[in-house]
Amino acid sequence: MSALKTITVQQVRQSLLEKIEIALIDLREEALFAMAHPLFAVNMPLGRIEADAWVRIPRLDAPIVLLDDGQKLTQRAALALQQLGYSDIGLLETQPNVDGEPSGIAAWEAAGGELFQDVNVPSKAFGELVESVRHTPSLSAQEVQALQQAQSNMVVLDVRRFDEYNTMNIPGGINVPGAELVLRARTIAPDPATHIVVNCAGRTRSIIGTQSLVNAGIPNKVTALRNGTIGWTLAGQALEHGAKQRFGEVSDAMALEAASRAQAVAKRAGVKTISAQTLLAYQAESSRTTYCLDVRTPQEYESAHLPGFWSAPGGQLVQETDFHAAVRGARIVLFDTDGVRANMSASWLAQMGWDVVVLEPQPGSALTQKGPPAYPAPSLPSPAQCVDANTLHLWLSQASPRTLVLDFSPSANYVKSHIPGAWFVLRSDLARALRNLPAADRYVLTDSCTRLARHALPEVSTLTGKPTYLLEGSTPAWQKAGFPSDSGESHLASPRIDRYRRPYEGTDAPAQAMQAYLDWEFGLVAQLGRDGTHGFRVI
Repeated sequence: MSALKTITVQQVRQSLLEKIEIALIDLREEALFAMAHPLFAVNMPLGRIEADAWVRIPRLDAPIVLLDDGQKLTQRAALALQQLGYSDIGLLETQPNVDGEPSGIAAWEAAGGELFQDVNVPSKAFGELVESVRHTPSLSAQEVQALQQAQSNMVVLDVRRFDEYNTMNIPGGINVPGAELVLRARTIAPDPATHIVVNCAGRTRSIIGTQSLVNAGIPNKVTALRNGTIGWTLAGQALEHGAKQRFGEVSDAMALEAASRAQAVAKRAGVKTISAQTLLAYQAESSRTTYCLDVRTPQEYESAHLPGFWSAPGGQLVQETDFHAAVRGARIVLFDTDGVRANMSASWLAQMGWDVVVLEPQPGSALTQKGPPAYPAPSLPSPAQCVDANTLHLWLSQASPRTLVLDFSPSANYVKSHIPGAWFVLRSDLARALRNLPAADRYVLTDSCTRLARHALPEVSTLTGKPTYLLEGSTPAWQKAGFPSDSGESHLASPRIDRYRRPYEGTDAPAQAMQAYLDWEFGLVAQLGRDGTHGFRVI
């Protein structure tokens, strides 16, 4: 591995202030990342680098700065990135952390940098700033329930993903994911006297959704449900579960009206529309990172989409911008087929400091690709390093030689279903985990999605010195072959820190955790002021 340069905290801050491209990559598992990180650090755990890097950092010479909190992940990550072809890699300067280990997080704090908790913080902090500047109208859970009980002329629109809405929702709510609001709200509530209440699980998406409708100038009264389903639950009010009410079709006349409103908002935010020729010129530039994102629903994307565009439904794009665009300072090109969703999403990204444009309408014949995104990924190991499910089943039935299965699935997937006797392992924790596992004569690696275990194979082979194989088709192939599966936390070789449990997801979060989350959100505007690198503006 070639020598790596050290990047100072001040150099990172200067790039952010000058909007020079930089990918500040925090290599820790998500639960650790959520404890404390710089505002524009993006979480890319060590074990996901090969699976995610080419999509999240598409330009191979984009400036990358790596950090952790003393877990000694940066050198391993730099090697993996170099093997993928990345050429401009630096390590954030370090200070000793509480354990005495060199830590980029400690260096950031020592240099006066602000540290943020939770995930998707740039979007959440921006949402709080929007509310503080625009005084986005809202009602408490008790007020909304009182309106419902009085049978007021009101409709509740839930702007989350359908799976979140289906898990728990405000009684009677209709699922209209964020970017769909301006396109579809007038169809759902054609009577201008109908009061529209917008909700999410917490605060951000309801604030942005409500303010989207306000910015677009729809004639209805619009208010956010203050604190979303969290606020509803803390008020002691019952949620529904398993709801399936979704938005319907929009007439041509309503779509044209919505497009006019959205284009006016985008113009106010300084968003430009580009031609297909300009897009080709952007994509040919070697000195800029360009993200091409289709903000329509996943179903529309899969039915037909433009080559080179990834699916990023607009509401989630605004909510999770750090995931979809890991290079701060990059250019973003948005596309839809109606002139509404891309313009509204772009209006928010522009206010968040992104260089964002909208691709002009394209003929249907240009949407030549079908199916889910075909994300680029490194090649599989050679067939000699793979075994099928039947062979693995035979090996596991034999006492000798001893076979150990290592499962690199996300821990939630592992707990749900895994091969009997398989051990859950995090790649970032691999060396320690292997030292504590039973002795084995050979190892077989698997996962739930066929994209993670393959990259750990060389490391397991090197660390153990034993024959190491990849299960063909991963755990789904085992299940398809009809072999039994286990569930639960039966064999955890690594702790379940790969996923931060959001206080607003699921139905069993403690009330204390939900209230603490809201209190944290209320403090984000002050944190933005102390940080000073955000570059946000609110129109």
